[in-house]
Amino acid sequence: MSDQTPDPRYDVIAIGNAIVDVLAHSRDEAIEELGLTRGGMTLVDTARAAELYAHMGQTTQVSGGSAANTLAGLAMLGARCAFIGQVADDTLGEVFAHDVRAADIAFGTPARAGDPPTGRCLIFVTDDAQRTMNTFLGASQFLPAEALDLDAIADSAVLYLEGYLWDPEEPRLAMRKAIETAKGAGRRVAFTLSDTFVIDRHGDDFRELIAQGQVDILFANAVELASLTGIADFEEGLASLTGKVPVVVATRGEHGAVAIAHGERAEVPAEPIERVVDTTGAGDLFAAGFLFGHVRGRPLADCLRMGAICAREVISHFGARPEVDLAGLIAEQVG
Repeated sequence: MSDQTPDPRYDVIAIGNAIVDVLAHSRDEAIEELGLTRGGMTLVDTARAAELYAHMGQTTQVSGGSAANTLAGLAMLGARCAFIGQVADDTLGEVFAHDVRAADIAFGTPARAGDPPTGRCLIFVTDDAQRTMNTFLGASQFLPAEALDLDAIADSAVLYLEGYLWDPEEPRLAMRKAIETAKGAGRRVAFTLSDTFVIDRHGDDFRELIAQGQVDILFANAVELASLTGIADFEEGLASLTGKVPVVVATRGEHGAVAIAHGERAEVPAEPIERVVDTTGAGDLFAAGFLFGHVRGRPLADCLRMGAICAREVISHFGARPEVDLAGLIAEQVG
């Protein structure tokens, strides 16, 4: 089987954290007072999650998780998608499952009984739209390999893996099994590095996967690229991955994005926007737009433009899920 099969069941199947985002506006002073890592993502335990929640004031809650956000964008664009992730048998778990399925994303991972509860990400958004994330992984860090739908993985054009979930041991083993299944079926594996703290802890694993040819599409921002390659210069870092990863996609915030695919290079500027409200999910939706173009066989520059348009939409409002018709935006602006 190859990814040239005329009609795989899914365009993209993703494995990621099944969590609910809890967002609140915050003052810069509060970020400092609470000892948070401004603009980053920190893993927190039950007690810290409760402490931070108590300081959040009025919140907005929406199903999230990096890979799930990407699938939400892909599904809105018209892709056939499936998600694998662990929730607990509790109220937030039901909310997450409902939201994912309502977005027309297949989700059949059985809920986990008992503690810990379904994961949540406490997101403090400051006036400059910067988001500071504090993630309680909860049940999501206990995704076992036995919960994988191997048939669905083998019958998906792309397997998309969330770097955040590489940190806990059990889902890391599950993702290794998923990679083995996808590659055995001749499918493509996409990997998003997620955050520098993940690379700090597991960079050797990622570099080994790349060296073994297990990653076909790599998503990174400029900081993550430098952390992975050990090269501060952006262009030199990109060049160091040439020949090792077939498709490398690197975002640079307001400076746009670059992709190199099989020796071809393309780049796009960031899409113009009147006001950035919340950067939560920008990278996730960029990946959604790019992957949609990629699985549809669009030119590399179009894939990047689609990613930039999707990212622009999500940073124009609060929350990490699209609020307008992405397919309409793409059709109007890219064709």
